[in-house]
Amino acid sequence: MPSPLDHPQVLHAPCRNHLKLALNGREANIIIQDKEAGIKIDNRIRRDVKFPVGIMDVITLAKTNESFRLLYDIKGRFTLTKLKEGEAKFKLLKVKRRVVGPNKEPYVVTHDSRTIRFPNPEISEGDTVKYDLEKNQIVEFYQNEPGHLAYITAGNNVGRVGSILHVERHLGSYDIVHLRDNNGKSFATRASNLFIIGNKKSSITLPEREGNYLNILEEKALRDDKRRKPSAAK
Repeated sequence: MPSPLDHPQVLHAPCRNHLKLALNGREANIIIQDKEAGIKIDNRIRRDVKFPVGIMDVITLAKTNESFRLLYDIKGRFTLTKLKEGEAKFKLLKVKRRVVGPNKEPYVVTHDSRTIRFPNPEISEGDTVKYDLEKNQIVEFYQNEPGHLAYITAGNNVGRVGSILHVERHLGSYDIVHLRDNNGKSFATRASNLFIIGNKKSSITLPEREGNYLNILEEKALRDDKRRKPSAAK
């Protein structure tokens, strides 16, 4: 069972609010509980309306052959990002713990409470693994180190994406990581808020704006440009 702490939404909420499959919660529950609906979470059919879904989960609609990934947008709101062909076959998992269990068997525990035995010895806490949902095995991993691309999952900068510049170590307190996005804006956050999504390039499709923060004036200029384009076309 996934950890409810890392999965703050239940299944019927994305189906109703984001996918617009239903007008209300009752209709969403009927659709999810239908045997022929075929709504999958991480490549497994789920019919429990209260099944928890959270960051990086892949939601697949069998009837429409569409797949979405649950992410945060730049304002910290949940959003469903439509996936390209083949991207629904894998999921990114953040390594929370690396432990040696009974009989000296090493394993890692990920952010969605998966336990993966005998991982690559180079994988450590804070790294991200690319997990094949069909074969149930790790196909690639991204280390948490300067130069790699990170996605922010908590704090004031939630939803932003940037390259890691350097890490400030604070003994007895929180380590602070400094990052820079594609627009050249620098920002900082706690090390625990990072989710590595690639080495130099993102391995997943990102939401609109691709994690680049815009201030109020930049957002206003963007809205004005959108208004001018239809008027210019007329």
